[in-house]
Amino acid sequence: MMEREQKKFTIKEWAIDDRPREKMLLKGRASLSDAELIAILIGSGNQDESALELSRKILKSVKNNLVELSRLSISDLKKFKGIGEAKAVSILAALELGKRRRSAEALERKTIRSSRDAFECIYQEATDLHYEKFWVILLDQANKVLRLTEISEGGVSGTVADPKKIFRIALEHHASNIILCHNHPSGQLKPSEADMKITKKIVQSGDMLDIKVLDHLIIGHDAYYSFSDEGLM
Repeated sequence: MMEREQKKFTIKEWAIDDRPREKMLLKGRASLSDAELIAILIGSGNQDESALELSRKILKSVKNNLVELSRLSISDLKKFKGIGEAKAVSILAALELGKRRRSAEALERKTIRSSRDAFECIYQEATDLHYEKFWVILLDQANKVLRLTEISEGGVSGTVADPKKIFRIALEHHASNIILCHNHPSGQLKPSEADMKITKKIVQSGDMLDIKVLDHLIIGHDAYYSFSDEGLM
C-alpha cells in the first residue's frame, strides 16, 4: 500500500510540461492530446488513477475514436471509476459543442459546391444517432441552402422516405434543387437495394416537377457515401 502511494502523483506534482492546464497555457490548446483535453474537463481521477490516466482508459475503451466516445451515454461513462454524473455531462457537453461548431461553420458557407459541403451541413443532425432518419437539404437555383428538413424517423434498420412529402416541402419553399440524406447507425456506408430504389424513384419524381436531385448522402458515424461522387445520380 505504501509503495502504491509513493508511486502515485497528482497532476500538480508532475513536471510542468506534463500538466494539461499548464501545457495549454504555455503551448496552446492544439498541443494537447485528446486524453489531456478530457483530463482538463474531468479535473480529477480516482483513488488509483490520475485524471489523465482515467481519460486514457476511457478513450481506449472506444479505440481512441472521439465519434464513438460521443455515442456513449451518461450511464456508459459513469461505469468508469471516478466518473460521476457531473463529469460525464461535462465530457458529452464538450463533444456536443464541437459538433455544433462544425455545423455552424458549414451553414455560414451556405452554398453547396460539393458532397463534402453537404455532409458538413447535415453532420450535426446525422451523427451519433442510434436509429435511422431521413432529411432533405433544400437549395435555390444557385445551390444556396434554404433549409434542412427532417422527412422521417425510423428504427435501427430503416426509415421511410415519402417522395410526396419531400416534394411538397420543396415546392412550399420554392426549392430548385435538393439533396437527400439519411444515416446508417451501424456505420456501414454501402447503399442497400432499398436505398438505390428510393433514390431512383425520387430522382424521377423530381424530373417531372423540374426539381433536380443533386445527390443522396448516406451518413455513417464520421464519414459519408455520396451517390453523385460514385456516379449513381
